[in-house]
Amino acid sequence: MKIINRLKSNSTCIVVLVVAGLSIAGCNSTLDSSGDKKLSKVGSIAALPFSDPENKGQWIYNNVVSDEFDAETLDEDRWYIVGKFEDGKPVYKHPDKPNKKVWTGRAPSQFSGRNYRLEDGKLVLETRWEPDFPFIKEIHKPVFGEPMAYANITTACIISRKEFKYGYIEIKSKAADAEVTSAFWSMGKGLEFDFFELLGYHSEPGKEHLDRQIWWSIRDWKNLRGKPTYTEKKDLGFRVADAFHIYGIEWDETGVKYFVDGKLFSQVTAEEVTAWAKENRDVPEDYNGYVATNPINLWLDQEVFPWVGYPKSKEELEINSPEGKKDDGVVDYEIEYVRVWQKAEQQ
Repeated sequence: MKIINRLKSNSTCIVVLVVAGLSIAGCNSTLDSSGDKKLSKVGSIAALPFSDPENKGQWIYNNVVSDEFDAETLDEDRWYIVGKFEDGKPVYKHPDKPNKKVWTGRAPSQFSGRNYRLEDGKLVLETRWEPDFPFIKEIHKPVFGEPMAYANITTACIISRKEFKYGYIEIKSKAADAEVTSAFWSMGKGLEFDFFELLGYHSEPGKEHLDRQIWWSIRDWKNLRGKPTYTEKKDLGFRVADAFHIYGIEWDETGVKYFVDGKLFSQVTAEEVTAWAKENRDVPEDYNGYVATNPINLWLDQEVFPWVGYPKSKEELEINSPEGKKDDGVVDYEIEYVRVWQKAEQQ
C-alpha cells in the first residue's frame, strides 16, 4: 500500500500518518519565479528512507524529482520520454536541451517512447521484440563494444528533467526476467553515476551468477571517456527478477553508502574512489577520481549488453515469461517509486 502526501502550490498541511511503515509529516511548499515547486525548509517528509525510519539523518523529501507513479499518466513536466512518437516516428529531441544529442539506446536495441505504461501504482518499462519498428538505419558505434545495427528490440528510457546534487536516493523495483538490463542511473556534467544495472536472466554458460549481481559505478566522461573511476560487482543473495527490492544510495561529498532492503550493503569514501582510480586507470598523480560532485538527472531504462548476451528471437526474450504472456513479445521492468531526500544544506 502506498500513501504519499501530495504537496500543493502555496499551501500548508499538517498530517501525521504511519501506514505500512511509511511516515508522512508536516509540510508546505511554494512556487519559485519559474513556477517550479521548491522544498520547504521546515522539513517536509514523505515515506522516510527505508534504512532510516526514525529520520536520524534529518532528511527532507524532494518532491520535485521524486515520483510515486500512481497517476493515470506520466508527469512529462517531471520526466522526458525518450523516443516519443511524432507522425509515426520516434523523435529524439530533449525538451530542455534542444541542441543536445540524445542517446537512442544501446544497439541492437533502440529506445521507443511507446515502451512504458502506468499500472497498479507502478511505472512499467517494456522491452519488446518489435522487428517492424522504424529503426535508425545507421550503424551504431559505441564508446565501448563493437559497432552494431539497430534491429528487432525496442526498450524504454525516461530521464528526470530537474537535477539535484547530493542526498538519499531510493527506488523500489523488480528487474525484467529476461536477458536485458533493468537500470537506474544518472548523468551530470562530465559525470555518470550508475546506481545499478541488473541482468534478470543469463543464457551463456559461466554467467549463472549475473541474475544475482548488482553492478554500480562512478564514471568520468571529462577525462576518461566514460571509464569508471570506481566500480563494484557484488552478489545480492537473491535473483533480481524474482521480487521487488528496495535499493538506497546515500551520496554526498565524502562518498557513497549503498543500502539494499534497508541494510548497509557497501560503502566507499571519496579518498578510496581516488585510490581505486589511480590503481586501475592511467591518471596523473594529482587526479581526483571522485567525480560525483556535480548535479545529476536521473535515468530509468532498459538496455541489451551484447558482450553479456542478448535475445536473438522473441522466444529467447520471453523464455521466463509466465504462461499467458509468452507470445506478446514484451518483458517488464517494474518500478513502484523513485524517492529522493536531501538535507537542508543540500537544498
